Amino acid sequence: MSEPQGTRPPEDGTQRLPVLDKGETENGDGPDRSESSAVSGPPPELEGKGGRERRFWSARRVPAGIVALLLLGLAGLFLYDIVSVRAGRPGMYWRRELARQLAERPLDDTWVLVGAGVAAALGLWLLVLAVTPGLRDVLPMRRTHTGVRAGLHRDAAATALRDRAMEVAGVQAARVRVRRRRADVRAASHFRELDDVRTELDDVLADAVSGLGLSQPPSLSVRVRRPGRKG
Repeated sequence: MSEPQGTRPPEDGTQRLPVLDKGETENGDGPDRSESSAVSGPPPELEGKGGRERRFWSARRVPAGIVALLLLGLAGLFLYDIVSVRAGRPGMYWRRELARQLAERPLDDTWVLVGAGVAAALGLWLLVLAVTPGLRDVLPMRRTHTGVRAGLHRDAAATALRDRAMEVAGVQAARVRVRRRRADVRAASHFRELDDVRTELDDVLADAVSGLGLSQPPSLSVRVRRPGRKG
């Protein structure tokens, strides 16, 4: 019985790979090519749509470092004075003079009131720093992934809005200042009607603000004027 043609192994010892029939692929009998995408899983769902993200908290390393150094120096002075007194030496002059002044001066004395006011102001400043988040220059963005927060600096947002404003026909110069809740745009138009330029700027900048992806998009304040005369 002769061997059917097409199945005889080649003489060079290589092995042919099986050929996949086109009909098997169309009928679903072939290999599953969507397996790699199924392993990675679906993309993460969008979060924070329309929600308001909180501001970023500042580490405030400089105020904390200053307070820590002051407390360390003051504690070191008092400790040295206590050790000196325990060793039989007289206490520091400044501590003895401070104790005498506090014992002799009345509470309504000017210097006592000034010192109390300074201490109260410093304490209030530290309390404000402790309960406020800080980082006013970083605008929080909408959260699109779980566990990931992003922020946009005000200068970067102002640059993006300025670039979009300069794309409008008739705008010669533009100045943008972005705040937490408002974006002030000042543009100079050297041709076209000012009302037409402002209308187009409103549309373009509104689209640009929505494209920034901020959690709380700022409101727009657009002003258009003619450029001043040189000289």
